[in-house]
Amino acid sequence: MGVRRRRTAGVAVVALGLLAGGLLLPAAPAGAHGALENPLSRAAACGADSPLSKKSPACTAAMAVSNTELPDEWDNLRVADVAGRDREVIPDGKLCSGGIEGFGGLDLARADWPATRLTAGAGFTFKYRGTIPHKGTFRLYVTTDRYDPSRALKWSDLERQPFLKVTDPAMADGSYVMKGRLPASKSGRHLIYTIWQNSDTPDTYYSCSDVVFRAAKAAAAPSEPAPTDSAAAEPAPTDSTADEAAANDPATDDPGSDEPGSDEPTTDESAVADPASEPVAAAPAAALAGSSGSGGLPWAVGGVALLAAVAGAIIVLARAKGRRPR
Repeated sequence: MGVRRRRTAGVAVVALGLLAGGLLLPAAPAGAHGALENPLSRAAACGADSPLSKKSPACTAAMAVSNTELPDEWDNLRVADVAGRDREVIPDGKLCSGGIEGFGGLDLARADWPATRLTAGAGFTFKYRGTIPHKGTFRLYVTTDRYDPSRALKWSDLERQPFLKVTDPAMADGSYVMKGRLPASKSGRHLIYTIWQNSDTPDTYYSCSDVVFRAAKAAAAPSEPAPTDSAAAEPAPTDSTADEAAANDPATDDPGSDEPGSDEPTTDESAVADPASEPVAAAPAAALAGSSGSGGLPWAVGGVALLAAVAGAIIVLARAKGRRPR
């Protein structure tokens, strides 16, 4: 019986050793990876799995910037230890890249970035692709009426307060889903700036989504203020399903237009796929779940299995110690 107890103790020691060794291995990629996919962000549009990465002149220009991390690292635009000091840490002109050199191409001041058509004041379902799930708070800002897409984005180009703030939204089909209401007073080309501050990692993520607002329908219901935190209250969309479907209609301004910020931009087919055959916002989402080389899920699964093995070994050891030799 003594031999059996020694063997059992040995198993427990080995298991604990594996656990300790695992804790000393190089850490898995920290934080959650992702980017706003609806309305489509620049990073997602230029990602390796996006049908626009090779069709959009803006994406082509972004990927031509030296030392670029696009298109493969589209979901890894994160800055550590910002802790809510976004305006202090991220410099003007580099908001879309988060000040990271490898994403500098996303800061290019152009009026032909792939854009999503939205209806001002309409209810809208925002979707943020999360290739590694994590906890945190999303804050969405819109540009002021003075916004000029031909100039590098600065903090003063954004409204001071977010029009939507969501903490720990639910995830569906690999994306965080957040229902809210679009700003009611906007028209023409604008930009929605998303800040995702993780609460279980030190990372903060940044996304720039180019959009084109069109006026709300005359018969539409009066707009309601967006909630300050959807964890406490979730707004009920008042617009029809057709309105939201129309809001997903991708468009870009004609690069040759004399008015790049006009209310009714023409579609540049070389930059944006035909929505009837390749939905711009949906196409990246369908293929991004296993991309970017983040590898976070296998680490999580392996960790759970290892902990289970250690727990089983300890239980066996405890039972063995409780038996007396005959």
